[in-house]
Amino acid sequence: MLITKRYEDIKVEMFDELHRILEYWASYSIDAKYNGFVGRRDFYNNLIPNANKGIILNSRILWSFSSASIFLNTKQYMSLCDRAFQYLKSYFKDELNGGVFWEVHFDGSPSNTRKQVYAQSFVIYALSEYYKLTKNEEAKLWAIDLFEILEKYARDRINLGYYEAFNEDWSPIMDMRLSEKDLNCAKSMNTHLHLLEAYTNLYQVYKAEYLKKALEELIYLFQNKFLEKSYHHTLFYNEHWAPLSQKISYGHDIEAAWLMIEAAKEINDRTMLKEVENNSHKIISKFMDEALDRAGAVMNEYNTTTKTWDADRHWWPQVEALIGLKYGYELVGTSEYLEKSIKIWEFIKGNLLDYRNGEWHFRVDTTGQVCLDEDKISMWKAPYHSVRACIKMNQISQ
Repeated sequence: MLITKRYEDIKVEMFDELHRILEYWASYSIDAKYNGFVGRRDFYNNLIPNANKGIILNSRILWSFSSASIFLNTKQYMSLCDRAFQYLKSYFKDELNGGVFWEVHFDGSPSNTRKQVYAQSFVIYALSEYYKLTKNEEAKLWAIDLFEILEKYARDRINLGYYEAFNEDWSPIMDMRLSEKDLNCAKSMNTHLHLLEAYTNLYQVYKAEYLKKALEELIYLFQNKFLEKSYHHTLFYNEHWAPLSQKISYGHDIEAAWLMIEAAKEINDRTMLKEVENNSHKIISKFMDEALDRAGAVMNEYNTTTKTWDADRHWWPQVEALIGLKYGYELVGTSEYLEKSIKIWEFIKGNLLDYRNGEWHFRVDTTGQVCLDEDKISMWKAPYHSVRACIKMNQISQ
């Protein structure tokens, strides 16, 4: 069939794109003056001097090069993996209180020492992947230590789930927001989603029963707290799980659908997996009905109270949709998933790949106009989403 053939072509194109992405980050992200990796490059790929360096960018760089090295079976990027690991250890690790800082200055001195649980999860995720690549026991032990710190300080054993953020010494903090656009809430879907992802990855290399129990609780929360009857996810909650948000994030919906399946597979509980696959299929179906615009691209958000759209097309929901639709196709096997994937990839190639300056554009608006004030490299612009999609689309289903 022509659709199946075109879908297979996409995998080849994304395999090639993986090499292009890695080459960009190998060429433009290294900070030769102050060690580690640069904090920012603007839309035109100009270096922003003395920009702060964020833990999200740096941990995602470690994960991306480690995961790509495993997938490609290459040692080409080993020096970058080692560089990323050493920088995290030397500058972001809090030797006194445990955990990792949120941000450092351009020279590596601490800038923002808050303990965001989201950040700890990405370091666990990255260290686990780096361990898979290198068998570096120090990385594995550090990942386990971060997990145990979160279980000690962040886990709510009365109401379930995990608190969002803490001060440097793990004492309570008033403003727990992950970013300026987020609500100041006790618990968020986004943080729990990446804890789910991190714990799944850690469990692959550390088969501890208490880690399994924590992962099972996270899967339970996604099935019974975050997931609404509408098959969207509530984004923000208070301590007692009262919902605080009215927005639907389509990228997070589709990302959660496939990450839940991966977590349930790792637990190896057939009953749980069946429930998760059933819910994930419904999430993906709802996503296909609502999230895609006339061009076939993924819109960003919908506010259920004001009935208004944020219809900009950000880069990361597009690739999360490709992965999620792949999982949907594997569950159901109908061509609709392939057709929508083809349209998304064509949109990405025509609107988001920057063939002049390298990497991908952060977003384009509803008219297709590229947003020039978004960076190529920043705290939130990293290779993680696109590298992961290129790999996932080319992996053989288990």
